Amino acid sequence: MARMDTRLESEGAEFLVLGQLLIHKIAAYKTYTNMPGYDIVATNAEHSSSARIQVKSRWKTGANGFPIKNFECEFVVAVFLNRGSPDGKKLPMPPHYYVLPAATVQALRRSEGWGKVNLNHLPELEQYREAWGLISDFLMSSRANPSPLEC
Repeated sequence: MARMDTRLESEGAEFLVLGQLLIHKIAAYKTYTNMPGYDIVATNAEHSSSARIQVKSRWKTGANGFPIKNFECEFVVAVFLNRGSPDGKKLPMPPHYYVLPAATVQALRRSEGWGKVNLNHLPELEQYREAWGLISDFLMSSRANPSPLEC
């Protein structure tokens, strides 16, 4: 079976994450396409801080992992779009979002070659589901990077 072209869905996932950040009162903007290491930058002007966010999406309902090799970010947001399956056996569902610190993802075992992580290996996975507060807490802490606006 030929590999599906999911470029539009990947772009859509980035906008979904951007929208979620904004409705959770986290100022953010999307970077230029194919920026190595991150797709979105969240900012807090009051604290002069920023967080780089890499968005990883999977099209298929029931997906549980994604390939990742670059960890030049503070957070990885895994978006499981749940659009069904190519054979039609799995039905579409609403998307699931997991907000993961990059260090947490980096600590997971990855497959050879593709560098795919399986989130089923993360016992506390549900604590990261829609955990947008992790990003806002990071932006309020001294761990956050200085904002690019300060430069």
